Amino acid sequence: MTLHLYDSATRRITPLDPVVPGRVGIYHCGLTVQGPPHIGHIRKEVVFDVLRRWLERAGYEVRIIANVTDIDDKILAKGAETGEPWFAVAYRNERALHAAYEVLGCQPPTYEPRATGHVPEMIEMIATLIERGHAYPAEDGSGDVYFDVRSWPAYGELSNQSVDDMQAAPDAPLEGKRDPRDFALWKGHKEGEPESASWPTPWGRGRPGWHLECSAMAAKYLGPEFDIHGGGLDLRFPHHENELAQSRAAGQPFARIWMHNAMLNLGNAKMSKSVGNTLMVSEVVKRVPPIALRYYLAAAHYRSIIEYSEEALVEAATAFSRIEGFVRRAAELVGPCDDGKIPDAFAAAMDDDLSVPAALAVLQETVAEGNKLLGAGETSGLATALGAVRAMLDVLGLDPLDPMWASSSTNTAAEDSLAVLVQRLIDQRAEARGAKDFAAADRIRDQLAAAGVEVEDTPQGARWSLKEGER
Repeated sequence: MTLHLYDSATRRITPLDPVVPGRVGIYHCGLTVQGPPHIGHIRKEVVFDVLRRWLERAGYEVRIIANVTDIDDKILAKGAETGEPWFAVAYRNERALHAAYEVLGCQPPTYEPRATGHVPEMIEMIATLIERGHAYPAEDGSGDVYFDVRSWPAYGELSNQSVDDMQAAPDAPLEGKRDPRDFALWKGHKEGEPESASWPTPWGRGRPGWHLECSAMAAKYLGPEFDIHGGGLDLRFPHHENELAQSRAAGQPFARIWMHNAMLNLGNAKMSKSVGNTLMVSEVVKRVPPIALRYYLAAAHYRSIIEYSEEALVEAATAFSRIEGFVRRAAELVGPCDDGKIPDAFAAAMDDDLSVPAALAVLQETVAEGNKLLGAGETSGLATALGAVRAMLDVLGLDPLDPMWASSSTNTAAEDSLAVLVQRLIDQRAEARGAKDFAAADRIRDQLAAAGVEVEDTPQGARWSLKEGER
């Protein structure tokens, strides 16, 4: 079966048909590094890491490009706020991004270009757009250059909008624009901004607009046409819409499939740096094993919203501990069995728009069968089951026997981290009982029970344990 993905442009499931047979080129938008990554950012990294692993398992050669936006209004503002050079802010947070990649088992991109390293390509692209009649320098002498959205009749095709229904682009003042929706390709240097944050161009000193960066870098490393462009759903408009318009207006076919993952929300609001409701990767992995956090982020379908809660994290950590427990016990008995076969049902699920929930159902069924064999001491069948489980976990980047998890996924570490999370919920339950909010207390107890955690009330306080068979 061929991999099929939901194309956000056509709004239908479409088969992957690579530009070059046997090779897949992927570009996904990386972080604007004004701050360290939270788990909402890293969900996208996990999604595309799983996609890459599945494509490579299927025999494709994968080239995956993920940019770093290291020059931006927000980065300049952060530098001014902290008194640091803007480039020091960007570099520190870029290193934090790499640490998050590593701690959650994400393979590094084939290449990770920085925006500041590709200004010549951006200037060339602007010149092409001006020559073709799709861009113009601002007439107010600001040094800004804008994309003329009215010059491109297909503008709005990715987000399914009419230009007349769009609000003004907020990335630059209206004075120099022909139309309020025109967006900045280049931003002229402003008084008070660091001279180091500007480059010479035929239109004056300045710096690139956000949208231009990705078009220039995607074309440089993947060519004028490539297979998959991805990112968070919040980037579909205006960022990806603008990329698509400027690239095609410059004569490039650009991406064949647009793949967007849904958001990870906290309290029904999109997780973002600006509203302060973030959960930094570096902090979450202090409370839960990194491999369990990856399981939590990978388990939902990539197009489904994840509503973050500590309870859900406990459930994910408990669910993965059952899988990990089987793998470790079986490996002690029959050896690592690292040459297993992927079950057909798992492969069908992954080929169906990367349906990890359906794939996990196959994995969990195989673990259940393996546990029965483990209990019966049937080693021949157990070896087959363990091999299949490890093969499936490898695709998801979740094999606890993989050396990359050696320092972060021991049984002791998992149990210690799970204990912290469970105790937090038990403390919340005690507070609810003290406030006579028994409905809330019962709800927390039910959530713990659903995750395989038994709570016993004693004169000395609540005690908890994992149910027999859940370890």
